[in-house]
Amino acid sequence: MSWHSAEDPIPGDHFTCDAIKTLIVPRSRDLGSFAVRRALPSTECRMVGPFIFFDQMGPSEFLLGQGMDVRPHPHIGLSTVTYLFDGEIMHRDSLGTELPIRPGELNWMTAGRGITHSERTGSDLRQSGSKLFGIQSWVALSGKDEENAPAFEHYEAEALPVLTGEVKNVRLIAGEAFGIKSPVRTSSPMVYADVALEAGAVLPIDPTYDERAIYTISGAIEIAGDGFGPGQLLVFRPGDRISVRATEAARFMVLGGEPMDGPRHLWWNFVSSRLERIEQAKEDWRQARFDTVPGESEFIPLPENPPPVRYP
Repeated sequence: MSWHSAEDPIPGDHFTCDAIKTLIVPRSRDLGSFAVRRALPSTECRMVGPFIFFDQMGPSEFLLGQGMDVRPHPHIGLSTVTYLFDGEIMHRDSLGTELPIRPGELNWMTAGRGITHSERTGSDLRQSGSKLFGIQSWVALSGKDEENAPAFEHYEAEALPVLTGEVKNVRLIAGEAFGIKSPVRTSSPMVYADVALEAGAVLPIDPTYDERAIYTISGAIEIAGDGFGPGQLLVFRPGDRISVRATEAARFMVLGGEPMDGPRHLWWNFVSSRLERIEQAKEDWRQARFDTVPGESEFIPLPENPPPVRYP
């Protein structure tokens, strides 16, 4: 997804649990056809492990003839990670990929030295109406991989390992955690999981990675006596074992990893460890030097003044 203008998240209420470093409450921004809530980056927290951008898309409902239309736009230095709870998105990119993504599946597009893609609602769904609810995140690439050739990988829902029990369901999207390992190839050690708990169930989160967070999707949870509802990013301090208890049926994402191997700069859709590389990408997009998406004639122009975000 391209960077859309959105208000900064706001700090959450005071909490008593010492293990929680930061609580971020994303604000909702209406983009016309659907709404987004941006949890990362924020003024309180720029990154969690390699996660440099984290948007909740929807939940939204498209009426007959409507849909999502994110025109072709460029990326460098990151992997876009698209994961849906409801609906369907048609992905097209400059590698020639044309593939829908559906709930439980994973689209992992690695920009490397440069890629262009679009995200739209398919024509068949526009004829019947559809819904959209999911998470779009960007994972910064390690220094050794920033200039790799672009790539795209799609994983069916059955390919992602699931830890099940009577009161919990954990789908490991990427990385290694909870005694299971995902087949998704990543640039650095990380964890990304979709967790569903029944009321009363508890999920321990070990301090395997220095940087960890959860993003609440639905229901209600409790951590050391503090309660949290949907649409909040809880960033944890390193070294503490966390226990998340569902006070009612709840769903949340677990994300994190090791700190990056140096500062990262974010400008519009470009991520790099070098500011001069971002300047080059801006000029390349202005001069139409990025590869184009087959079958697409539109594109998103380089914005005049998007908010530059730098880390740290």
